[in-house]
Amino acid sequence: MTSPLFETIGLTKAYPGVVANDDVSFAIRPGEIHALLGENGAGKSTLVKTIYGLVKPDAGEMLFKGTVYAPSEPRAARAAGVAMVFQHFSLFEALSVAENIALGMENPPKPRDLAARITEVSAQYGLPLDPDRLVGDLSAGERQRVEIIRCLLQDPKLLIMDEPTSVLTPQEVEILFHTLRKLRDEGTAILYISHKLDEIRALCDEATILRLGKVVATCTPREVSAAEMAELMVGKSLSRPARDAGAPGEVLLHVGGLSVTPASPFGTPLRHIGFEVRAGEVLGIGGVAGNGQDELLAALSGETRVPPRTILLSDTPVGAMGPNKRRALGLLCAPEERLGHAAAPDMTLTENAVLTARVRQQLDRHGFVDWGSTRDYAAKIIERFDVRTPGTEVAARALSGGNLQKFVIGREVLQNPKVLVVNQPTWGVDASAAAAIRQALLDLATGGAAVIVISQDLDELLEISDRFCALNEGRLSAPRPARGLSMEEVGLMLGGAHDMHEAQPEAAE
Repeated sequence: MTSPLFETIGLTKAYPGVVANDDVSFAIRPGEIHALLGENGAGKSTLVKTIYGLVKPDAGEMLFKGTVYAPSEPRAARAAGVAMVFQHFSLFEALSVAENIALGMENPPKPRDLAARITEVSAQYGLPLDPDRLVGDLSAGERQRVEIIRCLLQDPKLLIMDEPTSVLTPQEVEILFHTLRKLRDEGTAILYISHKLDEIRALCDEATILRLGKVVATCTPREVSAAEMAELMVGKSLSRPARDAGAPGEVLLHVGGLSVTPASPFGTPLRHIGFEVRAGEVLGIGGVAGNGQDELLAALSGETRVPPRTILLSDTPVGAMGPNKRRALGLLCAPEERLGHAAAPDMTLTENAVLTARVRQQLDRHGFVDWGSTRDYAAKIIERFDVRTPGTEVAARALSGGNLQKFVIGREVLQNPKVLVVNQPTWGVDASAAAAIRQALLDLATGGAAVIVISQDLDELLEISDRFCALNEGRLSAPRPARGLSMEEVGLMLGGAHDMHEAQPEAAE
């Protein structure tokens, strides 16, 4: 056995009300893909931020190549040979690929030399990338390549990948895995964080599992099942979401002839979209990132106004209404971007609760917020959706991504919507929380609501949807029964091979 390239010894980090890392020790060897697993709030983010120099531990130490490693900032971590690809990309859409990469380098070469180096490295690792293209014109998968190439140009010895496949198609995942295996074979160590346990089993050599800040187990992923790893993460058996699906009821949402010009020059126009959703039904909408998902949610939520009768809630034209009026009538939406769009980062959970639930939960009296009722509602969300937080007065940005996601979804579900539209409901959420969120959506449908789930997780859509359709370049395929759909058929729909104009309802007269 080779000596560890990197190891932590007794790392501990505490914040008010929570111990994020509690005596964490583990090691990664050269040429090893090492998974870091755990529920939301288990301490993964704090641990990798410590490794990358963003957080200073309270106790313990790290060793890199056998010597003490204590980076004071990310620049020091990069200089030592540690690079990180974050879950949320940090790219400027109006700049080119080469310009974005140069911004992340301490001493970038001349533009011509950098462009040549980008082309060379991207070809070497099977990540084709044009250095002159604007980032705003790239798909989510291509944007991730920019982040990866930026890291590889620094010749890292340890590469940290945080939820790298959350926005990728199955084909892009295969390309990424090919690249990571090539890096492993060249001796690079990779710390890989993901909630997709089947991917962990296919890719990773070893795994360290955290629960409530502590290391509770290590394993070789290919030697255990995904269910066994999930149970190690949460400390209990997991059940699959289920419901007794009855016959769908009346049409609650009718969309017809919906065409939208995007507000951003890098957005995707919606082209004559139409569909219906009935009471008690879950409609799944799949698509590769950047094919109109954000624009569709904005049109349904009221952030983008459209002709009144383009969208009917029951028989009420709501297309020209704003979000608050639609919410009052029972059309609720939860966007993909949880921090900054679904939740205000610096506001407390109590304040974020009142932002969308004021009318339906009657959280004001005579024009003034009833803070007692609002805190009770926030506490109810935290309890029902197992949001790991010290309390209701914590700022939204202080929560882990998965815990904030649980809060955002819970805030909408508990308002008893007539129609709920959610975009990426389980993005970055652990297996236990994802199952709970999916069950909550199914329970809503069982209770008579119409639910629309927009997601890039095809397994999720096929698991909970009654009907499935695909977005491709702003066009929507005709919905098909989800039961019995093969991945090959789904792939064709995602690629636009099916008639995207077939059986589209028109706008109401």
